[in-house]
Amino acid sequence: MLIKINTFSKKELKKRLLIEKEPRFTLSFYKYFFVKSPIKFRDKIYENFNKYNVLGRVYIAKEGINAQMSVPVKLYKCWKKFLYQSHLQLNNLYINKSLDHNKLSFWNLCVKIKKTIVADGIKKMRFNPNHVGIYLNSKETNSMINDNESIFVDMRNSYEYAIGHFPKAIEIKSSTFRDQLKIVVKMMNYAKNKKIVMYCTGGIRCEKATSWMIFNGFKYIYHLKGGIIGYVNNAKKNNLPILFQGSNFVFDGRMKEKVSNNIISFCKQCKKSSDTYINCRYNRCHLLFIQCKKCAIFFKNCCSIDCMKKLLKV
Repeated sequence: MLIKINTFSKKELKKRLLIEKEPRFTLSFYKYFFVKSPIKFRDKIYENFNKYNVLGRVYIAKEGINAQMSVPVKLYKCWKKFLYQSHLQLNNLYINKSLDHNKLSFWNLCVKIKKTIVADGIKKMRFNPNHVGIYLNSKETNSMINDNESIFVDMRNSYEYAIGHFPKAIEIKSSTFRDQLKIVVKMMNYAKNKKIVMYCTGGIRCEKATSWMIFNGFKYIYHLKGGIIGYVNNAKKNNLPILFQGSNFVFDGRMKEKVSNNIISFCKQCKKSSDTYINCRYNRCHLLFIQCKKCAIFFKNCCSIDCMKKLLKV
């Protein structure tokens, strides 16, 4: 069995969480390192995360660990101590705390063994975690944004880019990271000798993306320490301007984190400003799309008249 997961129903888990009064941190972390026995490591992680009432998802592979989770504030220090001691490579691991701490981010705990902690589709190169781009803090990132010679490349999916991105950032139009890696090398071939800054949500995708670019002959490759989340937190800590515009898409129950006050995306149906993602209520469609409150009422949370009619069986 490759997955360890809570055995309670989703309904029961939601009920428990909704009556929980203790505040939670939503956070993420990752680390590329050799895991000798993913099954043993998975069991150790699941047993102890469950003990500390941690919710979320954890991917473990021979190449490392990738996790997004919700941790009770009162147990955070104990949980972190365990994490740091769980493997030599995880001592003093960088942990990305969310831009907001909504306890509804995750409902259960799932620890899963995978072939890779990020699906990349790379066959030519064995990923070298020590051969990546240069990390940038928020001050350095802002400086790069204001440098006309620097090029920002967004390594997130198109639906993530739609609701928020850095000014002038290039969108690599795709719905999967593995496809982006194929596209970005060809798309940026003209800039092999220019400064390229790559970014993603929390940094994990850009570890591989920058390594891939270096492998393909790009000379000046940078990426944000901790991704967008790390950039915003570091900018706030140092009272620096936050130049990211819009919202940061997240892969949990919150769907997004507000970064700036302006909304840069639009409702699929009426084209008015909106940054609220939902899945089409008609389950056979289940399209992820942006919908404003008025259209949500009119279309009954469906993406089209056709899906609404099928839902209502008109």
